[in-house]
Amino acid sequence: MSVTYLVAYDGSDSAKRAAEFAAKQAKLSAAELHIVHVLEWSPYSFLTPDELAERHKRRTQELERANNHILKPLLDKLEESGYTATGEVQYGNPAKMLSQIADEKQADMIFAARSGDSSFASMMLGNVSSTLVQIATVPVTIVP
Repeated sequence: MSVTYLVAYDGSDSAKRAAEFAAKQAKLSAAELHIVHVLEWSPYSFLTPDELAERHKRRTQELERANNHILKPLLDKLEESGYTATGEVQYGNPAKMLSQIADEKQADMIFAARSGDSSFASMMLGNVSSTLVQIATVPVTIVP
């Protein structure tokens, strides 16, 4: 039975540290790495058919851009360093989507970066890391 670690990744410096830490832990436990980048997307928008078509086109472009400019460089770097990792880009609520993907992949642990945002709104509304800790069905490691 293989061990799988899911890594929440947004391309930030703190997310890069989280990915590096997860990769080291994966090497120690012979775990597979699955990197996930989530683009925030709200389904709660009332649009005309033309606006929906335009939104779909933008969504496709955003997925391609995120895959090519955020996810692929990390996967390439991990491969060059001797790690094997898979990845995906999804749309949705980041914490909910990460938890869902962890369940689907039967991940053993999620690695995420601590948010650098200390604003009042973040403290009141929470951030991806703190929400993930509350809703995930597997252990979550928050990397500073």
